Amino acid sequence: MTERGLIVAKKVIIVESPAKAKTIEKILGKDYKVVSSKGHVRDLPQKKFGVNLDNFEPEFEIIPGKEKVIEAIKKEIKNKEVLLASDMDREGEAIAWHLSKILGLDGENRIVFTEITPNTIKKAVEHPRKIDEKKVNAQLARRILDRIVGYQISPLLWKIIKGAMSAGRVQSAALKIICDRERERFLFVPKEFYKVAVKLKEYDLKANLWSISGKKIKQENVTKEIADDIKKNVKKVLLEDIKEKETKKSPPLPYITSSLQQDAANRLGFTVSKTMKIAQSLYEGIDTPEGHIAFITYMRTDSTRVSDEAKEMTLNFIEETFGKEYVGGKVKRRKKNTSKVQDAHECIRPVNVEITPEKAKSLLSGDYYKLYKLIWERFVASQMKESKYLEKIYIFKEGIYEFRTTIAKLIFDGFEKILGSSQKEGKEFDLETKKEYGVEKVIAEKDTTKPPARFTEATLVKTLEAEGIGRPSTYATIITTLQQRKYVTKQKRELVPTLLGFVVEDFLTKKFPEIVDKKFTALMEEELDKIETGEKEWKEVLNEFYDEFSKYLKDAKTKFYSINYETDLKCDNCEKGIYKLKIGKFGLYLNCENCGTNKSIDSTINAVQIDNKVYIEKVLKEHEKHSRAEESCPKCGGHLTRKKGKYGYYFKCDSCDFTVSGFKIAEGKCPKCGSLVVAKKSKKGKTYWACINQDCDYMSWNEPKESK
Repeated sequence: MTERGLIVAKKVIIVESPAKAKTIEKILGKDYKVVSSKGHVRDLPQKKFGVNLDNFEPEFEIIPGKEKVIEAIKKEIKNKEVLLASDMDREGEAIAWHLSKILGLDGENRIVFTEITPNTIKKAVEHPRKIDEKKVNAQLARRILDRIVGYQISPLLWKIIKGAMSAGRVQSAALKIICDRERERFLFVPKEFYKVAVKLKEYDLKANLWSISGKKIKQENVTKEIADDIKKNVKKVLLEDIKEKETKKSPPLPYITSSLQQDAANRLGFTVSKTMKIAQSLYEGIDTPEGHIAFITYMRTDSTRVSDEAKEMTLNFIEETFGKEYVGGKVKRRKKNTSKVQDAHECIRPVNVEITPEKAKSLLSGDYYKLYKLIWERFVASQMKESKYLEKIYIFKEGIYEFRTTIAKLIFDGFEKILGSSQKEGKEFDLETKKEYGVEKVIAEKDTTKPPARFTEATLVKTLEAEGIGRPSTYATIITTLQQRKYVTKQKRELVPTLLGFVVEDFLTKKFPEIVDKKFTALMEEELDKIETGEKEWKEVLNEFYDEFSKYLKDAKTKFYSINYETDLKCDNCEKGIYKLKIGKFGLYLNCENCGTNKSIDSTINAVQIDNKVYIEKVLKEHEKHSRAEESCPKCGGHLTRKKGKYGYYFKCDSCDFTVSGFKIAEGKCPKCGSLVVAKKSKKGKTYWACINQDCDYMSWNEPKESK
C-alpha cells in the first residue's frame, strides 16, 4: 500500500513507551506502525472527586496534556487494524481498556508479551485476545479506593496539621511500620554480653563457646560471670570429636520484582525507583552500537516461572560454557500464596542469555550494565547445580563447657562459579580426637545487644512484601512519596521518620485505624486479587470498604482533634516549665504553659512520639549543634544561627548583617585561607563543602576536619 510513493503500514500497534514502540517497530517491519500513548491517557479528574459514592461509578477525563497524543493516535489508526500492546499488568490492562473506549474499538484486539523478541512479538500479533475486564476492574477498584482515602482524609490533615501533604492508603500503612520500628529502637534497653572463644597453643585455631552443661547457649546470654569463670578455669581442652558432613547450597531462585529491588539496593546502592526506571529501559529497549536492543523480560512480576524455551536456551549455554556437570535439575518454584502470584508472567531474566556481562559491557554503560549483570548472573546461576562443601566440626570440651569451630572445604562450586562462594574456606588441622590441647588464651569480648535496625529501602520492601502490603510495582512509589511528603527522611541508607511523620501517623492511627493497620491493608490487597480472579465483584469490595471507612470519617469530622503533646524539653525562658508540642497557623511549634513562651520547631527533624509524649531533646540538641557556631561570624565574631528561607538553609549572624548559604558548618577551617567552610547541595543533590571567602576558590566533596 502506498501514499504519495511512500509505504503505508497496514496495522497500528499502540504501546505506552516510545522506546518500546521503537523496538517493536524494528522487529515487525514496514507492515506495522507502532505508536506510543506515553503512559495513561485517561483517569479520574484532577480537580474534583470524580466518583459517585452511591454506586461507585467513576467519571473519567483525558489527562491534561494528552489531548494531542490522542488526536495523533486517532489520525494514525484511521481505516487500519489496531492492536493494543500495553504492559501485561493491571495498569497496562487499564491503559488498553481506556484506549479502547476512547478510540471506539471492540476490545478484542489486545496483545501481551513478557519479552520483546522477534519470536514472542510475532506470536503475540498472530493471537490477539479480549481485554481482561476482571484485571481492569481490579485496577479500577484500587484507583477508586486510593481516591476515596486521599480525597476524604487529606483535607482533614490540611485543616488540622499544617505542613501535612496528604494521606495515601498504602503509604500510610508503610509510614506506621517505619514509625513503630523507631519506637522499638527508642524503648530498647541494651543488654551486656560476652563473645567467648578459646585459642589453642601452637595452632591458629579459635573455637567459640557452644554449650554449657550440654545445653546450647545463645551468645547474648553469656554473662561476665561465665566469661570470667572460663578465663579462670579453662587452661586446656579435650578434642572430644571431629564430625564430618557434606552440605549442599541450593542455587537462588530467579529474580522477581521485590528481590531485584532488594539486591539492587544492597549490592549496587540503587534506590527502588532507580532500579525500576533502569529495568523498564532494559525491558523496552536501548540504543546500542549494534542497534536498538531489549535486554530483559518484563520487570513487574511475582513469579519465578521460566518458559520452556528460555530454560532450554540457558541449560545449553551452561553446558557449552561450563560443562555438563554444571547443568541444573528441576528448579524449585517460589513458595507463595498463589492468589498473589502473577503467574502469567515469567521471572525477570535476560532475553538472550548469549548476551553475557562481558558482551553487554560494550553495549550498555554505567548503571544499565550493572543492573543487567546482576539479572544475568542471578538467572544463569538459578539454572545451575548446587554447590557442595565438606564441613569438619571440631568439638572441644573442658568441664561443663563445650567449644566448637567449623572448617568448610569446597568440593564442587556449582552455581557459585558465577555468584562466588558464600562460605569462607578454612585451613584444616591435623588434630587427634580424645587428646588434650593447651589453651593459649581465652578471648572474651564485651558487647551489647543492638536495637532493631532502622529500615532501608531494601528491608522495607522485604517487610512490605512479607506483610502483603501493596505490590512490588508500587513499592517505589510508596517510598518516594513518603520522602516527598517529608514524613520520612533518608539518612545514609536508613529511612527515619520525621516529627511531622509521627504526628500524621498518630492522627491516622487514632482516627482511621484501618488505614494504617497492616493486616487490613494486606486484606484489601487480597480483595483486589479476588476481583482479578473473578471471585468478587469490584463494586462489592468498594461497598464493604466504604461502609466501615465512612464511620471513621464521620467521627473524625464531628469530633474535635488537636495536637497537644508533652515533650521532654525544658523551657529556655523560665526553666521550670516543660514545652508542649502544639499546632498553629504556620505549623508545629513549642509552647511553655508556665510562662507562655513560644518557640518554632522544624517539623522535618527526627523525633519519637510514644502515646501522648514526644521525645525530642537529644535530637534537637544535635540539630542545634549544626545550627549554631560559637564566635564564628567572620565579620564581627558573633554567633551564626542556621535558618531556613525560601531557597533553603542559610546562616545569619545574630549581631550583624552577615549571611551565607549552607546547611552545616564544617568542623575544620578552610585549608587554603582559614575561613569558615559550609556544606551545600549541588544541583544533583550531592553535598559539597565550600569556603565562604569570596576571594578563595576552595571546594571539596570531603569535610575539612582540622583547622588551619
